[in-house]
Formats: sequence, C-alpha cells, structure tokens
Amino acid sequence: MSTNDPAVQLFTAVHEGDEDAVVRLLRSGVSPDAVDEDGQTALYLAAVSDRPGVVRLLLATGAAPDRLSQGTDAPLCGAACGGHTEVVRALLAAGAAPDTVEEFGFTALTWAVRLGRVAVVRELLAAGADPDRPGPTGEPPLVAAARRGSPGCVRALLRHGARARSAALAEAHRLLTVDVESEARAGLEETWGPGHPSVTHRYPEDGGITVEVQLLGPAGDPVASHDQQTGHAAIATLLESALGIAAPAAELAARALRPADPDNDDWTEAATALGLRGDEETFRAAVQWCAVPDPLRQAFGADVLGRLGNPHGLPILHTLTRATDPVIRDRATSALARLDSAGPWPVRPLNP
Repeated sequence: MSTNDPAVQLFTAVHEGDEDAVVRLLRSGVSPDAVDEDGQTALYLAAVSDRPGVVRLLLATGAAPDRLSQGTDAPLCGAACGGHTEVVRALLAAGAAPDTVEEFGFTALTWAVRLGRVAVVRELLAAGADPDRPGPTGEPPLVAAARRGSPGCVRALLRHGARARSAALAEAHRLLTVDVESEARAGLEETWGPGHPSVTHRYPEDGGITVEVQLLGPAGDPVASHDQQTGHAAIATLLESALGIAAPAAELAARALRPADPDNDDWTEAATALGLRGDEETFRAAVQWCAVPDPLRQAFGADVLGRLGNPHGLPILHTLTRATDPVIRDRATSALARLDSAGPWPVRPLNP
C-alpha cells in the first residue's frame, strides 16, 4: 500500500494520535472500518495505542465496536489488556458487548483480571460483564484475581456477586506460602531456559506491592519479564469475610504486620475484619497488642480498637497518642477520630 493512500495516512494519524488528521481523512471518505495490509483495523490500533479521542472519532463515524481485528483481536480486549480505562469506557458507550470473545476464548474481563487492571474490571462489570464467565482454561475470574494478587479486582468481583469463593480462597491461602519472586523467575526460566541473569523491581500498586522479575540478555537489556501482585493476605481476609469465616485474631494480625506498612491492604483488610467483630475476645487481643514493645503491633492494636467502635478503648488510645513512635501516634490519633465521629458514647457491654 502506498504512503499516499488515504487509508495508510489514516493509520499513521491514528498511531500518532493526530485527531485533526483523523477528522480530515474521515471527511474525505476514508472508512472508519479501514484495515491495513495485515488486516488490523484502525479502531483496534487506536484502542491498543490508548487514543481515546481517536477511538471516539472512529466510533462516531460508524466503526463497528466489536469487529475483530485480523479476525482474532477485539478492540475492547486490546484496551483492557493495556489498562486503557478511558478507551474501554468509550467502546462500551458505543455499544461494545462487554463479554465479546476473541481468539482462544479470551474476553476483556479475562485480560483485565489476569493483569490486575482494577479500573477496567470495574467498568466492564458495571456494563454487565459476567463476573463468573470462565477464561480459556475454565478458570473463574475470582480465582484468577486471587492468583494475580489484586485485592481491587477481588473486591469488584465480589461486589457483583462472583462465585467460586472457596476455590479463590484456597488459591489465596496457597500463595501466602509462596515466594512470589522465586515463582516468577521459575516461570520465566521454564519458557526462556535457565542461566539468564535477572533483576527484580518492586513498586506500589493497588494497595500493595507488585514484584516484577526481568531476565536480562547478554547486553544487560531485559528480554522477558513477569510481574505479580502480592495482595494475597488481603484477598484471603476479604474472601473469608465473604464466606463467613472468622480467622483467628492472631493470624489476621500476622497478615497485617507482614508488609510492615499500615497503608497496605493486608493491614487495612485485617483491621477492618477484626473491627467488625465487636466481641470481647477481639477487644482483649487489641488491648494486648497495644501493650507489647513492638511499635507496629501497638499501632495495629490501636487501629483495631478504633474500628471496634467501643469506648472502652478510649483511655488506651489517649495514652498511645503520646507515644514517641510516629506510627503509633498516627494510628492512635486516627482511631480516636474514628471513635469521636461515632460518639457520643453510651456505656454498653461488649458483645459476648
């Protein structure tokens, strides 16, 4: 195809995100469903390139939102895979079917869950995607989300009634005992062979930490990578709550303290689950945690006391606001604020 061909120029404009050129070419008569010499559609290219403005222009002039590019790839799936939430929203608004199936049985939700694209998962479910539609291997989305280690995806699926909760919990429990970094490296070496040097990166994502392992080539450049979220403790707690399972308080505390970060989902989900119990056993456990010399455990105890919603913890929290450790002070202050916002407090017994 000649570079003077208007269809070729459209693909160049789409790739570059040149909306003015796209408008000009569409007005000149180029089809919004144009394909390149490989059979790729302009809409698919815009979707995977995260060009929401171009996507809207193509859709507004008649591009079919569910037409498969090269006969195999759905624009919605391509956008979901890349985490392009605004593009996903535009495609759904134009009538793209949320459960459109592309080659090998993948749907947009399958891709989004496997890759931990929380915002995309929410959009798809809100548009009516089936929260229980299995992926190509027959795995339910909730189990895939548990394996991914994405608390955000698990929350979204649970909110929409996803089943397979016991299987997802078993997967979360299994991964609590796994060295994520080692497993990621082993998976890469299974494909690429052993002996490659590697580098590991850790970065915050979705209320936790994502671990990325890269295999390096002879020049030191990455040749392959695998990333894995690590929110399995938070996910186990979420699923236990959904199933009505009360894990021991000591186990929840251990999950919370493992990342040593009060803002991590492992911590907040454990504190929330304990706070909802409102029983004497949990209250006494929190009081004991507040008395140990470990600052993080003291901070966690203060957090739980604040969430229990009982004034019996007020004297302890007031004392902890004078602690020298800033984490303890911050958690105790936040817990007091939570209790104050729910007051004034009548004197009432703890639940048996």
